[in-house]
Formats: sequence, C-alpha cells, structure tokens
Amino acid sequence: MQDTASEIIKDTTPLFTNDTIVFGVLMVALGLIFFTSSKKEGFWSKFYAIVPALFIAYFIPAVLTTFGIIAPDWTTVSETGEATKHSSSLYYMSSRYLLPAALVLMTLSIDLKAVFNLGPKALIMFLTGTAGIIIGGPVAVLLIGTFSPETIGGEGADAVWRGLSTLAGSWIGGGANQTAMLEIYGYNQKLYGGMVFVDIVVANIWMAIILIGIGKSAKIDKWLGADTSAIEALKEKVSTYSKKVDRNPTLADLMILAAIAFGTVSFAHFGAGYLSQVFESFVEGLSPGITRNMFTFLTSSFFWMISLTTIVGIILSYTKARSYEGAGASKFGSVFIYILVASIGMKMDLTLIFENKGLIVVGLVWMLIHAVLLIVVAKIIKAPYFFLAVGSQANVGGAASAPIVASAFHPSLATVGVLLAVFGYAVGTLGAVACTALMQLAAVAH
Repeated sequence: MQDTASEIIKDTTPLFTNDTIVFGVLMVALGLIFFTSSKKEGFWSKFYAIVPALFIAYFIPAVLTTFGIIAPDWTTVSETGEATKHSSSLYYMSSRYLLPAALVLMTLSIDLKAVFNLGPKALIMFLTGTAGIIIGGPVAVLLIGTFSPETIGGEGADAVWRGLSTLAGSWIGGGANQTAMLEIYGYNQKLYGGMVFVDIVVANIWMAIILIGIGKSAKIDKWLGADTSAIEALKEKVSTYSKKVDRNPTLADLMILAAIAFGTVSFAHFGAGYLSQVFESFVEGLSPGITRNMFTFLTSSFFWMISLTTIVGIILSYTKARSYEGAGASKFGSVFIYILVASIGMKMDLTLIFENKGLIVVGLVWMLIHAVLLIVVAKIIKAPYFFLAVGSQANVGGAASAPIVASAFHPSLATVGVLLAVFGYAVGTLGAVACTALMQLAAVAH
C-alpha cells in the first residue's frame, strides 16, 4: 500500500524551498530585468520596446516554477509513502505587506479630483468587463457542450456548472466572492481544486496578454481612436508636482516614508481584522442563501485591508505628507509592486495549461468573450487601452493585480485600479449568481 501511495502522490519538491533563498532569486531576476531594460540602445532596447519589463518580471518566475527551481507550494513524500504539503509565504507577504505599502506610497501624490475628471469611461469599461464574464460563462458552456458534452456534465454536487460558478465569483469580484459561490451552489469540494487550477491558468494567461499590450498601448489607442488627454493630463500633473518637490532624500525622509508605508499597513491590518469580525456577525444575521452570500465580501479582511489603505492614502494626499513624493514615495511603491508581480508569476506553472484540457478550453473561451466585448465597447466609445486593461483586471484579477496594471501606465494611476477593484467586490456575488443561473440553463440544454 505504501509503494502504491508513493506512485500516486508525486514528490514535487523544487530546487529551492527556503523562502529567503527564493526571495533572493526573484530579486536577482528583477535586478537583471531593470539592468537590461535601462539600456538605451542595442538588442535590449529593441526587446523592451516590444515586451514590457513588467511582463518579463511576471514571466521569469513562471519559467523558474515550471522547471522546478522554485514553487508556490509542493509535496514531499517520505520513504514510508507519507505525503506532506508545503507552501511558500512569499505571495502572502507581498500581497498582505508590500501591496498595501505600495498603494499608500503611490496614493500620496494623487489628485482625486483629476482622477474623477477621467470621466465615466473607466466605469463603463469595468461594467463591460463584468458583463463579459456574465455572458461569457453560459456561451462557453453552450459552445464546448456542443463538441464535448462530458466536459460540462456532471450531476448533483458534481455538476460542472456549479464549479464554474466559483470562477464567475472570482472573475467579477475576488476570493471572498469565489468562496461565497462555493457555499451557495454546494459544489463538491473534492473537485474544487480543479476549478481553482482553471482560475489560476486562464486568469494568468489573460493578465500576461494585457501586460504585453501595455507596450503597444499607443498603437492600440490610435486604432481605438481613443482620447487619452485626460489620462495624460493626470500623469503630467503628477509628474510636474514630483519634479517640483523632487529632492535628494535624507535618511530622515526614508525613515518617514517607511513609517508612512508600514504604519499604514499595520493600521489597515488592525482595522481589517476588527471590521471583518463586525461584518461577519452582520452577515450571519441575514437571511440564509443568496441574500447572505451577496455580502460575504464584507467579511474578507483582505477587502478591508485594501479599502482602509486606499482611504489613508487619499487622506494623506491632502496633507503635507504629499510632499514625500519628492523623496521617492512612488518609486518605493513601484519596487513593492514589482516584487508582488514576481510572486504572482511564481504561482504559474506553464505545464498546467496542458492538464484538464476540457475545463481550460471552457475558461479560455469564456475569457475570449470577455476580451472581445471589451474591445468592441472600447472601439465604440473610443476608450483608451488603459481603461480596457484596468477595467478587465479590476474584474478578473481584483485588488491584487488591478493596481499592478494601472501603475504600469503610470504610478499615479494605481488608485484608479484599486477603486474599480473594490467596486468589483461589491457587485461580484450578484453578478456571479446571474452568470451561474445562465450557465445552469446552458448546461441543461445539453
């Protein structure tokens, strides 16, 4: 029996399992990326003109994971056949500590009035992305069900449409909404890992495509006929202010920036823990079923952490703390964002694309419909690629990746991504319920 267990359970231990070593590997990779991307001529200048540095920062860790050098999680198997699961803490560290620190540092110099002056197109593209997920799910089920009915089959708790409901929750809102859908539709939790797998693969492929598009945003905007004047005005306003207050930072400046960043992280975690508990009691007091699960995101400490961080950053932008942009606040924020990107890339094993092909195809078709709808609407309303990219990621990626994509255009735009992502949490469960109802009908049709 032990020999059989050893054959069934594969030992997936990577070359490096110590987070300290893995973090060093990721930092060396990021250092090389910035060293090569700083070259003004030759091969590297041409390369980075086509492929953004942000994408490479995401792709290299994915390659390292694929070749078993590093891993987000792995399984060790003892000589007796006993399996033990292990996980890296780097993504948790970067998403819970560095992401809120980055957000407050990038928000210090924000001009909230100028953000609102961007107009309604950002919200329109976000809602279009939401509609694309709601429509895309049932259409994907119908299309794939025509060629491969077994892929979207299953009965009772094993019904695939129940599992796909968790993808809808994740791709409109986030993790809290995904968990809510699992509870609402009672999908078999033994099969749930397969849906999480599809979520990771498809969402990461789409994010990679969006990052590549950032390098071609000028051409895309020209094709869309987009008016980017409001975005450029915001970027120019922040850049002008940065130059105005620019100074060689002293040790005192750096320590104050560290205090602002991680003091806010501390406050956000403290407040998030308290608020999530308060709203947990509130949500439990609601009627069971969809009504209760619509508000599950309010019990998510991650939701409150991001929200509180953003609020603190906006408040500080109206104080003298704003001047610390001149000491490099947004640059330090960008460092933290790149570390987060590397830790997200680390979660992607490229060979997984070829496993569970049927559900992966469903996810890819689903995401394609989301993308096509975004492109069509962007073309009609002449929305800039920035709104398309951030509107999509605020849905599919949520608060962890929307600010990454937004800040890739300019650090001052990170707040736009956060605000839309927070809105995604609010509409996530309701939108996912609508999507699931349609997917159930589509599945029954086969």
